[in-house]
Formats: sequence, C-alpha cells, structure tokens
Amino acid sequence: MASRRSSEEIQEILERYRTSGLSQLEYCRQTGMVLSTLGRYLRRSQRREQQLVRVKVEATPEPGTGYVLMLANGRRIAGGWGFEDAELARLIRVAESA
Repeated sequence: MASRRSSEEIQEILERYRTSGLSQLEYCRQTGMVLSTLGRYLRRSQRREQQLVRVKVEATPEPGTGYVLMLANGRRIAGGWGFEDAELARLIRVAESA
C-alpha cells in the first residue's frame, strides 16, 4: 500500500506542476504520477482557494459612498449600490472564477 503524502508534499507537487508549463497529462508522464491523483489534488486546492472568508468592517460607510472589495486574485469590485448577501456572494464567485 502506498503511503499518503503530507499536505506540504502535495503543495510542492502542485507548485512544480503549475510552474512546469506542461499539461496535466505531460506532467504526469514525466514524473510518473497518476493523472487522477494530480486531478484530485488540483480540485481540492481549488475548493480551498474558493472558500469565502470572514471580514471585519472597520467603519460604517456613509450612505452613497460605495465600497471596494479586494479579491484574492488581485481584482477589485467597486460600487455604490447595495447587494443582498446572496447576490454579493454570487458576484464574488463569478469574479473569482473569471
């Protein structure tokens, strides 16, 4: 039975894959890794990256001043309109995946 990789080992594998410039299939052929294993690691990594995080509002904005939302991928959403929680969550998911 094969031993399990630690989360640090998995992160190293993913980093090497992402910087290799190779397709998943080419990377697995060159390293001897099973393609489905690399795919599973990538899916788990994406799920962790897409989780919403709790934020702390430091000051209550004045009406009509808007907001700026900084996303993990470096994008910004700025606006002066209001959103319901579900609408804002959907907007964030769409922006993060674009």
